[in-house]
Amino acid sequence: METIRQIAVFCVGRAVMFGALAIGIVMLAFSFDPAWALRAGAVMTLVMAAILVFKAQTAKHKMPSRTEVWIYLDDGMKPKNDHAVRYFGKVLSKVYGRFAQVSLLVACAMFVVSQTFFAFGLTVYDVAMR
Repeated sequence: METIRQIAVFCVGRAVMFGALAIGIVMLAFSFDPAWALRAGAVMTLVMAAILVFKAQTAKHKMPSRTEVWIYLDDGMKPKNDHAVRYFGKVLSKVYGRFAQVSLLVACAMFVVSQTFFAFGLTVYDVAMR
């Protein structure tokens, strides 16, 4: 059953990385002001974490055949009985939850750095006027 967890980490991790790429591009658009770039990144990462928490809560009740992990599993590894289906949902829920925790941690770190920039007055307008 470790194979299911590895495939779930791969699938969820790829989705999170695409989200992180989009967040990074938006932050790059705000690169003229690092404080606002970090704040925008933190807000979007919080939204991503909320989506991952929602997915973690609903993964236990989702049919395994409607997940991306199901596509990557060999026919012999696909859950067939009720116990295996419940285990599949628990594994998927834990993987989503772990990625949600990391996303929340990253968002909090970006908020702290952004607030530090604002506290010391390091905004684009102050730097340009000096």
